[in-house]
Amino acid sequence: MSLEQILAKHKIVPVVVIDDVADAVPLARALVSGGLPIAEVTFRTPAAKASIQAMKAAFPTMLVGAGTILTETMADEALDAGADFLVMPATDEALIRHALDRHAPVCPGVMTPSDVQTCDRLGLRLVKFFPAEPAGGLARIQAMSAPYPFMRFMPTGGIGLKNMNAYLRSGSVVCVGGSWMVKKEWIATGQFEKIEEKTREAVRALEEEV
Repeated sequence: MSLEQILAKHKIVPVVVIDDVADAVPLARALVSGGLPIAEVTFRTPAAKASIQAMKAAFPTMLVGAGTILTETMADEALDAGADFLVMPATDEALIRHALDRHAPVCPGVMTPSDVQTCDRLGLRLVKFFPAEPAGGLARIQAMSAPYPFMRFMPTGGIGLKNMNAYLRSGSVVCVGGSWMVKKEWIATGQFEKIEEKTREAVRALEEEV
């Protein structure tokens, strides 16, 4: 399956910030047990690379992406650690080309039609709409989809249990990214049972919508 197909299957991508690599495997276990064997590990901490390695070693079939990729060096480190895909907060053409040269599935961040146009020119069909709610939410996605009906979006930023299904009902949205079930303070304090519980809650909300 392509990255888009896998994301469409799970519908939610937990966006996680890991400060201590010791938390990586318990976090992965909580997500897998809760029904979401997928995560975007943000490259905002020194523990990110080792955390991806640990998660992939413990759960080889789990889809683990690297987020907040800002430079080619970060992209290389993430891919060398075993990241299955790269997520960027912006549309950086040189960085996207570098990722594509490494045959990496990549999801750049977009906010404007110009961003979408650049991604289209590079052959991409999946982009991250970020920050979703502050940038206009679903209405903006629908407006940008009019001239680009083939583009699929992963909105992230301000999305939670109460509004995720509104996004997912849109034919332009493949999945949503969020951290409401993997709050940084829960990870840092070892509240993995709570993370599993909140993950199950999110999956149930998806099932109830269907």
